[in-house]
Amino acid sequence: MNVKAIVLAAGKSSRMGTNKLLLLFDNKPVIEHILERLAKYETFVVTGYYPEDIEKILFKHDIKILHNPDYEHGMTSTFKKGLSAIGNNVDAVFLVLGDTFGFNPELLEKMVNKMESTKALIISPIYDGKRGHPVLISSKLFPEFMRLDSNQTLRDIILLHERDHQYVNGDIWTRIDLDTPEDYEKVKKIWSNL
Repeated sequence: MNVKAIVLAAGKSSRMGTNKLLLLFDNKPVIEHILERLAKYETFVVTGYYPEDIEKILFKHDIKILHNPDYEHGMTSTFKKGLSAIGNNVDAVFLVLGDTFGFNPELLEKMVNKMESTKALIISPIYDGKRGHPVLISSKLFPEFMRLDSNQTLRDIILLHERDHQYVNGDIWTRIDLDTPEDYEKVKKIWSNL
């Protein structure tokens, strides 16, 4: 399967008060952890709010950098920007959120294998009975995502195809939220216990 990755890195991180992609874990920013874990896949990072804050890090990696000037319209517009750039002959894409940074690369392989063997349209990791990230999305759904308008969300398409949604076991890192300074302190404790 030809699988690529789209990292959504366009948000304001307003609840954090600073760009969460630049928060440090083991003296390395979150965005660096994400890109290292995606190294096997051609990766597209979509920036938005103050892109220069993370571009100096992005330029060090062999990735495609895109800018979404409409980032204030939310995650849907950012994902669509990524989809519009990935080209043809792509079988699936990982949708990676900016605060999903501790996932295991082996998990990604497991997700790709599951999609290949089941022909599912969506594969999500599941932990503690809840869905997590990243999410693997079949190219068969790309046209539906591209047709979404600003009042619709990515979740709308995912819920529409629940019958073709399969799961693999993930770990706590597939369920981490890094939205507030309190989250950061909590996640640093989890990280230090690895």
